Amino acid sequence: MKKLNADVVVVGGGMGGVAAALAALRAGRSVILTEQYEWLGGQLTSQAVPMDEHTWVEQFGVTASYRELRDGIRGYYRDNYPLNAQARAERHLNPGAGLVSRLCAEPRVAVSVIDSMLAPFTGSTKLTRINGVIPVSATVDDTIVRSVTVRDVTTAEETELTAPYILDATELGDLLPLTGAEYVTGTESRADTGEPSAPEHAAPDNVQAFSWCFVVDHRDGEDHTIDKPRDYDYWSTYQPDFWGAPLVSLTAPHPRTLEIVTRAFTPTIDDDPFARIADQRAGGGDDELWIFRRILSTKMFEPGHLDSDVVMVNWPMIDYLDGNLIDASDDDAAKHRDASRQLSLAMFYWLQTEAPRPDGGKGWPGLRLRGDITGTADGLAQAPYIRESRRIISEYRVVEDDLSIAVRGHGRPATFPDTVGVGMYRIDLHPSTGGDNYIDVASAPFEIPLGAMIPVRLDNLLPAGKNVGTTHITNGAFRLHPVEWNIGESAGWLAAFCLDREVDPRTVRNTPELLEEFQTLLTRQGVELHWPDVTGY
Repeated sequence: MKKLNADVVVVGGGMGGVAAALAALRAGRSVILTEQYEWLGGQLTSQAVPMDEHTWVEQFGVTASYRELRDGIRGYYRDNYPLNAQARAERHLNPGAGLVSRLCAEPRVAVSVIDSMLAPFTGSTKLTRINGVIPVSATVDDTIVRSVTVRDVTTAEETELTAPYILDATELGDLLPLTGAEYVTGTESRADTGEPSAPEHAAPDNVQAFSWCFVVDHRDGEDHTIDKPRDYDYWSTYQPDFWGAPLVSLTAPHPRTLEIVTRAFTPTIDDDPFARIADQRAGGGDDELWIFRRILSTKMFEPGHLDSDVVMVNWPMIDYLDGNLIDASDDDAAKHRDASRQLSLAMFYWLQTEAPRPDGGKGWPGLRLRGDITGTADGLAQAPYIRESRRIISEYRVVEDDLSIAVRGHGRPATFPDTVGVGMYRIDLHPSTGGDNYIDVASAPFEIPLGAMIPVRLDNLLPAGKNVGTTHITNGAFRLHPVEWNIGESAGWLAAFCLDREVDPRTVRNTPELLEEFQTLLTRQGVELHWPDVTGY
């Protein structure tokens, strides 16, 4: 078996994994970074989901390196695309003018920027990148994880990775069962967490739906209708009890009110992309699905550059509710991934053949899958969009009472003495595999407590993504792009700090002098630890 060693091993190259690797590298440490898919960036790239962010992202509330990523994406468009004069003059350029985010852009551009951020360390040999692998085993000595073995998904070749610190940045917290770490899945009971939105009984298999996203454009007058998907008859009649219509339709519960509403979908819409700014305080922005997650708007570019807007489909109608990937057998997980892909293809085929048009007709045959944008042959994303992971049992668990404006009685920021970053998003849970409807809780801006990143027993395993010590409920506020990045970045700096001081993370958290020194380091590196006086939405 091939063996590799570094100061820090980061397993999983999503948002948290990239940020963790970058932090440890900038601290002067050697890093091995692994990723299952071709692209680094996770939910932003291989999963194809534009950045979900809070209202104040252009002013504060993210780390300096995350802002570097955002600025890099905008700079890439300014340097390489024929933006028109109005778009080029936009300080906060939004290439897609989508309403889900202030920065809706192509996944490939984000990949290029992430690669450029890591490039200096690849050239210096400090960084070893291994793509196309998954973790399959680990060796543990008492409270220390000694190694992780990864397997190539194509050749089955295995490589043993060793380091003083192992960071789990996988989408599902895959290292937790491999290392014997204590963790929880699904919904905790109300008696356990005290959360008003928690159910009476725990349900470990009840997790938020995952989705297989895809990207489309529209070629008016052309016919790009795909073959009828294999499972179309099943999905076209599938209807959850609380949905109010078939899942494959334009009708679904409103995430915040649960009212059954029908969205518009108009590929020929003639909107003004400069007229509205994405603001989650004003609503989800999904009344018109063509605009909602648009990643390229024709009116941002010189005439003739684009024949059509380009739109990323991550809508409620492709949320897969029939099964769970966490702790499933390989066969069951493969079955659910395939079924999710079939659901997305069924939705696309329905849009091409049956979706209502403003002229009274049905279907938009000019819709075209854009696999060139997702980096796939079939037009779907490379990877499923994961909303919920295994979660470590940690020294401190973030619960609904920490974040909920209703419970706290105010929207002032939630503070923790061991803060290692900040985040903000509504507690936004999609329908779940246990049959739950949306759960939406107005939440305050929050600090990220270091205690939520410290496993109760293992000393050198750190979470670097959605696997931190939250609950099923509070995961809904922690799972989005900038918070995952901040968690990963803080984990990377923490690993390097512990190596420099020859201490473990638990000691850092519980020794006031060390905690203050670490927080000072984070601040100097552009990690914001506190919020200004703002109110949640």
